[in-house]
Amino acid sequence: MNNWKVSRRAALKTLLLGSAAPLVLRSAAFAASCDGIVRYGTTIAPDSMNPFATWSSFWPLAFTYDFLVGVDAQRHVDRKGFAKEWSVADDQLTWTFKIWPDMKWSDGQPATARDAAFTYNYLLGSVGKPDELNIAQNNTGGMDQIASITVVDDETLQIVTKLPSRWPTDNTTWIVPEHIWKGVSYADARSTFRNDPPLVGTGPMIVAEFKQGQFVRLTPNPFFRTGQPKAAGMIIQLFSTQDPIAQGVKSGSLDRGGLTVAQWHDLSKDPNITVFETRTEQRDYLAFNTASGKGAGSTKALQDPAFRDAIGYAIDQKALVDRAYRGHADPGVGLVMPLASDYYSDLSDIRRHFDLKEAARRLDAAGYRDTDGDGVRKDKEGKQFQLELITGGFSGNGQQPPNATVQLIAGWLQQIGISASVTQLESGVLTARTAAPAKGGGGWDLLVANAWLTTTPSDLLVLGSSKAIGIGNPSYWTNEKFEKYLSEVNATIDLKKSQELVDQAVRLIYTEAPYIMLAYPVSLSSYRKDCFKGWGTDLSDWSYYPLDRLAPV
Repeated sequence: MNNWKVSRRAALKTLLLGSAAPLVLRSAAFAASCDGIVRYGTTIAPDSMNPFATWSSFWPLAFTYDFLVGVDAQRHVDRKGFAKEWSVADDQLTWTFKIWPDMKWSDGQPATARDAAFTYNYLLGSVGKPDELNIAQNNTGGMDQIASITVVDDETLQIVTKLPSRWPTDNTTWIVPEHIWKGVSYADARSTFRNDPPLVGTGPMIVAEFKQGQFVRLTPNPFFRTGQPKAAGMIIQLFSTQDPIAQGVKSGSLDRGGLTVAQWHDLSKDPNITVFETRTEQRDYLAFNTASGKGAGSTKALQDPAFRDAIGYAIDQKALVDRAYRGHADPGVGLVMPLASDYYSDLSDIRRHFDLKEAARRLDAAGYRDTDGDGVRKDKEGKQFQLELITGGFSGNGQQPPNATVQLIAGWLQQIGISASVTQLESGVLTARTAAPAKGGGGWDLLVANAWLTTTPSDLLVLGSSKAIGIGNPSYWTNEKFEKYLSEVNATIDLKKSQELVDQAVRLIYTEAPYIMLAYPVSLSSYRKDCFKGWGTDLSDWSYYPLDRLAPV
């Protein structure tokens, strides 16, 4: 056994010497495997341990902090967050949350309803101020729906909304300890306060060390509500590309890692590795820069729904699934992915079909013609244009669309007389380029990227929200009627009414076409079976699961 461990360590050294993270080898975090420490590999790029200052650190903060309820707790009875139980009164306004009795923070302090109330009131108190906490995972979104937040007792929290709303259960705000955060100003919380490790949380694994671009080390929470995890700790190894992750899982230096399609098929042949695919909330899309004025693209055609609609006929979603995703995706249609079964529609009555001749006909009819026979279309003023297509992955949004996707799209555009150059960007640059024009973003034309949020109506529709421009809405598109639907769906918990409003909004944005949905990819991942047991089969990545139950073999 000892010789086997040495060979795994040697394999890791060989692997990383050729990777983008050689400095990681100097850390004690990279000891031999099968020593009780779980090792994940990821291309996610966490930049801060402060949940009020970053969107990029879902991993590892999801292992340390809890949502009050959140996504997984509503889907799985064994993945509860800060609250053990919850209910809404007949008035559909008053929500009651029962906090786990005798729960403690990882430093041994009591974790109670007072901490949950503090977290929400901390955000609520910043609303409208110059340093409003509206730039990160813990943000003021939805706070306008809150009428009151009351601590009934240490184990009972009551939230009353102004109108019926599922925000109290659906929000993805991490509950933080009052005794750590009560002295932090709003200005510091959104900027200079680093929240350096060791963190204090209620999750099963606590961030103990963070080296940006290299690794995150976590230790088991001795006070976790269902008992201290059996794993001796966790290392999240950070990589700039996917290749060393697959190599690490194959060699045994990593226990779990996400995979590309080619890697998934390769590792599926290894008897020591389980590869699996999970349907997720991810949506891969082609976005148009619809801004006018500051941040606008290179041609006004991008602002024309008729131009965007015509392009939609030049995108073959089935071919993308077959050739770029190798079958590991569903063809894109509207904003709603199939996983959101309560709201999904295939839009069969208005759905575009792939037809290059139809795309060309619609472009001609809209005034974008090849007027001189050179094979290149001109805008309505007769000017030739070439579009810049940027692509990449936003940190924390899952795997970026396959490279073959943009090449296929560029090829189809060329066939209908539209030239497009492709620029691949790393996540930080992509985030800056697609920021709101008021914050220096814009100037690009087309974007191939992805979004990964929850299946709540507000998250399904965020791509068209004016309040999310440059964050959840990279196309910069706005529409008053869409805003009305969004406002109304946020003010109801009635499923049938929500379904009607979501359907109307989805049809509107499909017709206006600021986005062309390319695919709904499944998540491809893997884990080794030789060091740990208890992985389960539904690894949603929305919570700490399965770190609370993994055990050495």
